Amino acid sequence: MITHIICYRHCGSKDLTCNGHAVNGKQKYYCKSCKRQSRENPASNAYTEERREEIIRSYQERSSLRGLTSTFRVARSTVSDWLKKRQSPSSE
Repeated sequence: MITHIICYRHCGSKDLTCNGHAVNGKQKYYCKSCKRQSRENPASNAYTEERREEIIRSYQERSSLRGLTSTFRVARSTVSDWLKKRQSPSSE
């Protein structure tokens, strides 16, 4: 028999209980130590670096933020944040 011990990724606690299933079928867990909830093997919702570069390149080729919203399905505020981070001087 194989025993699989799961540690919570936020606090490192092993005091977890099963807490139903998510819509996609993944097991949800509840941490009794920090009172937080998480899914089994959560996926990142972030945009890939290649996708960001593609969207920023489109903006630099004179596309409007509103046009990017409809074309790439990305929020205007997200693109604005990316542009601000890109323009800010690096702190080296």
